[in-house]
Amino acid sequence: MKKNRQEKIIELVESNDIETQQQLTDMLIADGYRVTQATISRDIRSLRLTKVTSRDGRQVYRASRDENPFLQERYIQVLKNGFVSMDAAGNLLVLKTVTGMAMAVAAALDDLKLPEIVGCVAGDDTIMAACKTEEHVRVVMKKIGEAVRE
Repeated sequence: MKKNRQEKIIELVESNDIETQQQLTDMLIADGYRVTQATISRDIRSLRLTKVTSRDGRQVYRASRDENPFLQERYIQVLKNGFVSMDAAGNLLVLKTVTGMAMAVAAALDDLKLPEIVGCVAGDDTIMAACKTEEHVRVVMKKIGEAVRE
């Protein structure tokens, strides 16, 4: 069931400009899948879907199947597209993103494999990245700051 649903998700994002989890949920329900937004959120993360800028300027989900040497650049571009601000709270880094981009930015952070980050939790426009120490938060803030200014 999960495999079929995830294959359908890939099919849908490759053939449609889907901007929100709700749109994806509605399309799956229309195709006979019994899903919730929480399930879709987990699937998006599992499938490593990211949001990219469409030709008309909208942020839409796309599947990333590229395993080329320029993949890190793609993650940094996702970070640049979604990043709004960041602040430290102890050993947590709190990032604000463009509405609807937190999941994509969190996935990009995870895929960058920064050794200072233990893991990320994303909402709609906010990410909490748990770092090993408060010093690591400062290191990650510097790295992200440099990446978004490039």
